Amino acid sequence: MYWAQALAQSADAELKGKFAPVAKKLTDAAEVVLKELVAVQGQRVDIGGYYNPSSEKTAKAMRPSATFNAILAEIR
Repeated sequence: MYWAQALAQSADAELKGKFAPVAKKLTDAAEVVLKELVAVQGQRVDIGGYYNPSSEKTAKAMRPSATFNAILAEIR
């Protein structure tokens, strides 16, 4: 959220235009995102192995907030 807020205040008009809506969405959804992240803390996660984990399972475990992921997916 803080990085998006900083980019939304950039002197570069293109960056400002791209990240102002993202910063707003992240700020508005901060409570929901935090709840989603806290909800998965302390739970065991199967990533498909230690030395050769599954990329798909690891990606899912490392990005547990659907709200945050949806907002990031809008950045193009």
